[in-house]
This record gives sequence, C-alpha cells and structure tokens, in this order.
Amino acid sequence: MGSIIRKFRQQFSKSLLRNLMVILVCFVLLIVSGYRMPIHSASSDLKIAQQIDLGQSFRDLGVDGSILIYDKNNARFYEHNPSRNTTPFLPASTFKIFNALVSLETGVIPDDVAVLTWDGIKREIPAWNRDTNLRQAFKDSTVWFYQILARKIGDQRMLQFIDRVGYGNRQIGIEEKIDRFWLEGPLQITPKQEIEFLQQLEGNNLPFSERTLDLVKDIMIVERTPTYTLRGKTGWANSVNPNIGWFVGYLQQNNNVYFFATNLAMSSANDAPKRLEITRRSLKALGLL
Repeated sequence: MGSIIRKFRQQFSKSLLRNLMVILVCFVLLIVSGYRMPIHSASSDLKIAQQIDLGQSFRDLGVDGSILIYDKNNARFYEHNPSRNTTPFLPASTFKIFNALVSLETGVIPDDVAVLTWDGIKREIPAWNRDTNLRQAFKDSTVWFYQILARKIGDQRMLQFIDRVGYGNRQIGIEEKIDRFWLEGPLQITPKQEIEFLQQLEGNNLPFSERTLDLVKDIMIVERTPTYTLRGKTGWANSVNPNIGWFVGYLQQNNNVYFFATNLAMSSANDAPKRLEITRRSLKALGLL
C-alpha cells in the first residue's frame, strides 16, 4: 500500500512540475513579446488625467483663479491653485441654490412656477425687467427675485438653516442685510466648501424634503444629453475689486458624479463667459463631456 502511495506522489509531483514549467515559459514569452494585459477602468483613465495641467485654461484665457474637481467614485480631487481653493469669497449668486431650497421648504414660494411681479425698476440686465418665477429667475440669476424671497424667509429662519447645513462661514450679519449678505458679506464660502455643500445636495443629505431637493436639482440643470447631465450655478460678486466670478455644480456621467467649483478674479465683463469655458475645458481634460 505504501509503495502505491509513493508512486502516486511521484507521478503527481512530475505532473505539477511540468504544468509549472509550461506556465513559466508562457509568461516569459509574453514578456519578451512586449504584451501588456489591458486595464479598462475609469480610475486608470483618471490617473492619467491627474497629470494634466488644469492651469492651462486659465493661462490660455488670460485670467487668474482656481478650479477644484472631485471625483465621487474614486474619492479623488483634481485642482489648480490649491491655496485659492481654501480661501473664502462672497458666494454671490451661487447662494441662489441655498436660497431656493429654503424658500421652497418654508413655503415662502410654493413651487418653481409661481410668479412674482416685477417692481418696475429698470436694472442693468434686460432679463431682470419682467415678472418671473423661481425657475426662470434661477436661469437669469435675477437678483431682485431672490432678494424678495430672502426678506420673506427672514434673518432668523435663514440663519437657522445656514447653521444646520454648515454653509460657508455661517455669517449673515444684521437683520437689515437679509437681502444682500451673500452679495456684500459677511457670508463667505471657499471653493472646497462649495463642493462639500454640493455633495450633500446630490446625496440628499441636507435638512430639506425630497420634494424640495428634487425640484432644486431640476432647476439647476444647465445641459442634458444622452450621455451626461450637467447642473450648476454661476455667480458674480461686483462689490469687491477684482470682481469674483463663480461656476459651481456637478456633472453626472459614466455612472459617476464629478463636483466642481470654478472661481475667477474678473477684471471686466469680458471675463464672465470664461467661468463656464474654463470649467468645460477642465472637465474635457479629464476625458469628460
């Protein structure tokens, strides 16, 4: 019986050795031939994209500023000008995202189509000189519309929501500034904080109803195609010099979400279109859009 077992072990060892030799030879041949096993994943593409200089768009367009992009699935940041991305600025009209959330949640406006009457005061942007609703005012960035909403909300309720969310530096100032604290201060927010707020919004992790969150997400849509959906809001603070320009939002593409915050030092109105252009160029540099 013992001799049978020894013979079996010898045959098994020889067979195993032959198989190992075949595998080793094949492996060596693959290396010599230059074969590389293909790797197909979003993360491998983004590792390559990480080497791309996101500052090139700023230099090409002749403007100073920063951009911060966060890849949700891979928990990875891409950025230009890191120090600026942690510097607080006036949120300007990017605050309309928050203002819309609070306005709907508190019922100061019932939905996105309820119209407020224009006060007849001529303002510098023609689209502002008309009756409008929440959705259109968001698109046109109509300041007076959202100022009315802020006054209806009131400073106490506004501050309560800002504290609960942890928005920016959580400062709205005295009661008399309820309709301009996001335009003139003291409210400030960093690009990094903008992205943190947008992450909470996208993930429904804010103290608002599902109806409110879904409605605001819908009015934020800038562009929708069969392959991606882009949401965002621009901002322009002209009470400081240089002016501050924003474009913040998030892109849903390839079963992933990419949050972005673009911040510019704007010397003139000619710089306004560069907020979107730099953002688009940066996302394309990462292989998106």
